[in-house]
Amino acid sequence: MKSFYITTAIDYVNGSPHLGHAYEKVLTDVIARFRRQQGDQVHFLTGVDEHGQKVQASAKRKGMPPQQFCDEVSAEFRALLPRLNITNDDFIRTTEERHQRVVRKILQELFDRGEIYQAEYQGFYSTRQEQFLQEKDRLPDGTWPEIFGEVTEITESNYFFKLRQYQDWLIDHLTKHEDFIFPRYRQKQVLEFLKEPLNDLCISRPRERLEWGIPLPFDANYVTYVWFDALLNYYSAVADHPGGWPATWHVIGKDILVPPHAVYWPIMLHAAKLPLPGGIIAHGWWMQRGAKMSKSTGNALNPLDLVTEFGADAFRYFLMREMNVGQDSDFTREQFLVRYNSELANNLGNLVNRTLNMTTRFAAGVLPAAEVTEDLERSLQELWEKTRNEFIPLCEGFQFHTALERAMFFLTETNAYIEKRAPWKLGKSTTPTDQALLRTSLATMAEALRLAVALIQHVTPTATEKINAVLGYKPGTVWLEELNWGQRLVGSPVAATLVLFPRPLPPAPATV
Repeated sequence: MKSFYITTAIDYVNGSPHLGHAYEKVLTDVIARFRRQQGDQVHFLTGVDEHGQKVQASAKRKGMPPQQFCDEVSAEFRALLPRLNITNDDFIRTTEERHQRVVRKILQELFDRGEIYQAEYQGFYSTRQEQFLQEKDRLPDGTWPEIFGEVTEITESNYFFKLRQYQDWLIDHLTKHEDFIFPRYRQKQVLEFLKEPLNDLCISRPRERLEWGIPLPFDANYVTYVWFDALLNYYSAVADHPGGWPATWHVIGKDILVPPHAVYWPIMLHAAKLPLPGGIIAHGWWMQRGAKMSKSTGNALNPLDLVTEFGADAFRYFLMREMNVGQDSDFTREQFLVRYNSELANNLGNLVNRTLNMTTRFAAGVLPAAEVTEDLERSLQELWEKTRNEFIPLCEGFQFHTALERAMFFLTETNAYIEKRAPWKLGKSTTPTDQALLRTSLATMAEALRLAVALIQHVTPTATEKINAVLGYKPGTVWLEELNWGQRLVGSPVAATLVLFPRPLPPAPATV
């Protein structure tokens, strides 16, 4: 089996989970499930980043020790995963000893080889981003971008990692590996960033200013800079597992691509003499009517509200259907309901109910065999072949939104086939020809349904299980074989009904 190791960014525990966190977990889970279906040996890691100045300050405001604060917020992130039907194999916290041990080991090795040195720093510091700034970070009018929050000028002694000396190596690596970052235009943005000279990276903070961090193994008066600590989680989680590293893909948000994941991380690995990951997937942001969602502006959505109301599958489907991976996309309740009603309830849900209802009415609840193949059946089977053959490469290229569009079109055409074949009319006829067409139509619609849900099961796993159950079908172990049109359902007893995606109630009338 091919090894496939995929990670999400680890979430900073300075606040509760929001839509962006949920999307990244669902996207990574969809990729992981798809690779498992393909037969890969998947290892899926997620977790939380628990050190740093913002966490220390948040804990202080709440009047509790930082570890207690981290325990409480980390529990929120962990609880999100089963609610979204996430199949992660591991959950790492940067306060765990297994992680801290690896961080200390790599820091010591780099220090012993002269890759880390001590020097005095004088310049500007952003507490919000927990990073030192340069003049080039200013806006044209001389002010600092809002993302940095309060910026102060400081002078202090610190330890630095020799980032600058690897700049040419990184440029060469990205030039030779054009698909290292997905989407590819993000890689071009990184190369643009690298046209400016890099500074060496300050990788420590004095304990007199920040205590909540991993102490440097070679100087206990300092703790490790949060990014040098956090990025190592991808390796520390599998460091004790032979063959666990390197990762195949890191899934992150575009806001932490440059410089942390596309500059610091590959250089850190190269300096530590560790293999680089296969690549980085940088996804976009969820917007609301063109504005980025954030708690500060009051337009952030709580993902669990929609999951509670409509179920995890509907939520997962919308996220994958609506966003082109790498691009930004709008998320409003109105848009969600349009997809939910038109595609899940009216298209997929309608096909389920028609199949169950008509099989119960006209075949005593047992799926018959297809007996004839005329133009209508042949046309639908040909569309299936085209859909399947397009769908798989689209998913392999992370184009899930387009893949789901193809699957939904197939479902639409299956419902159109039912309208044309009109089993309810054939059921009134007693001629052998019409009865054979009736049995064929029931078998065809059930087989099309089975195939469609097998195709999208990595996006809607719960719905797929429920539909297979009401069709009286237990899928085989080889997913690709499940995608062949056939007669697998012949003789299966079906349930009478299944309410899969109930239509939401209209809003209550306003009271006077």
